[in-house]
Amino acid sequence: MGKRRGLRAFLLPLPDAAARLTGGARICGFRICAGSSAAIRAAKGFMTVDTPTRTKPLAIREDGPLAVNTNSSSTAFADRIQNNRPLAIRLAVAVVVLIVIAGVFAFLSSHRSEAASNALAEAMQTYDAPIATPQQPVPAGTRSFSSVEERAKAANVQFAAVADKYSSTDAGRNALYLQGVTAMQTGQNETAEKLLKKSADSWNHDVSTLAEMALAGLYRGTARESLAVEQYNKVIAKPSTLVPAGLAQLELADMYEANGKQAEAKKIYAQIKDKDPKSASAEIATQKLSGPAAR
Repeated sequence: MGKRRGLRAFLLPLPDAAARLTGGARICGFRICAGSSAAIRAAKGFMTVDTPTRTKPLAIREDGPLAVNTNSSSTAFADRIQNNRPLAIRLAVAVVVLIVIAGVFAFLSSHRSEAASNALAEAMQTYDAPIATPQQPVPAGTRSFSSVEERAKAANVQFAAVADKYSSTDAGRNALYLQGVTAMQTGQNETAEKLLKKSADSWNHDVSTLAEMALAGLYRGTARESLAVEQYNKVIAKPSTLVPAGLAQLELADMYEANGKQAEAKKIYAQIKDKDPKSASAEIATQKLSGPAAR
């Protein structure tokens, strides 16, 4: 009955269409009021057809067009492997070669870094050698120098050699910075400025801030205050582990104080004290505030 009610609801609003399906007969509910027996049979057949419901999936014949031939697929895959075997061998060889090259490069890099570190250590021994004076003699056999300038000249040669030969290593980058510092200590200001600027561009932020501080000191020592201020402010804005902002602020304030700019120096000392009261920089700033800068 559910199917008949549904069919009735579909046919009643469309009498003309229903009449065509029944050969011109008029439909009253599910009863045929007029028309030929053939039309009646056609109408009855139309109204009572049920659509079967599939309960099982359609079976696919093993030899049908939708069947998957696993044997032929495996054979085709094996054929492709066999046909591309030379390419696979070449790729495997290339991978092995790359691994070997990477291993050799890592070994050489490690060996090179070790050699650079040893060379830098030797240069540092020269740079740290004692200064012998009549008042302060050194033990016999100990390498020493008669002045700071003499020692800086000797160390500068060694730092330059390390920086040139091992420029791609950490030791080489450190040597470049120290080459600039020792050039400055021997009065080679133009050379020192060039070397320190190059070092300040290092990707190693610790090295770059050290170089910027050395540049600021060079500018300060050659009466270029504005350039010194610029370098100090660079470090204050982007400090590093080795060069904290407080250290650069102390140096800047000290330069102002030395140049008679007490107000500027006092302002910086107060900033240091307020920013981190427990720091070593704040302790120094507090002492400075009670000294000449405060008056």
